[in-house]
Amino acid sequence: MARTASISRKTGETDIQLTVNLDGNGDGQRDSGVGFLDHMLDLLARHALIDLDVTAKGDLHVDDHHTTEDIGIALGAAVDQALGDRAGIRRYGHFTLPMDECLVTAAVDLGGRYAFEYHAPIAPAKIGTFDSELIEHFWQSFAANARCNLHVVLHHGKNSHHIAECVFKTLARAIRMAAESDPRSDAVPSTKGVL
Repeated sequence: MARTASISRKTGETDIQLTVNLDGNGDGQRDSGVGFLDHMLDLLARHALIDLDVTAKGDLHVDDHHTTEDIGIALGAAVDQALGDRAGIRRYGHFTLPMDECLVTAAVDLGGRYAFEYHAPIAPAKIGTFDSELIEHFWQSFAANARCNLHVVLHHGKNSHHIAECVFKTLARAIRMAAESDPRSDAVPSTKGVL
């Protein structure tokens, strides 16, 4: 059964079309109008091995906030939908990833409940023209709509671009692990029998 979903989200601030295939290989086109975000979405797709198509038109004359937030919302909703009843998945995923001077650990529980802990501060307010605080906001929006627990810890790092990349790559790997089929069970991974 294909684990795919398409989300259309249109508000007074953004118009987003997003499609995800959890069993892909990183293919797809990312066109958000925000170059740095497209770069991060490319990393996410490649390291999570998901196919991801994103087209967004947002109020970029204001700033990148609404576009970034709404893509996080749409991606979370698409992942939630593609997982279905979550039967047969590993449910939990974790990864520690080094990237140059950075080291980030992420853990994910795709158990159907939202919790978010983010401890990966980026000191400069901007990465190029992109507001660095939007990295955290993107993942908070994703976690709330994917109905998952998502935890991120930056152990060390200095370069703001490297920290952002490391966060996206680490979470991609953790999500990939959690969403993978469990070769030992096709049951819903919960003692409750439902997630």
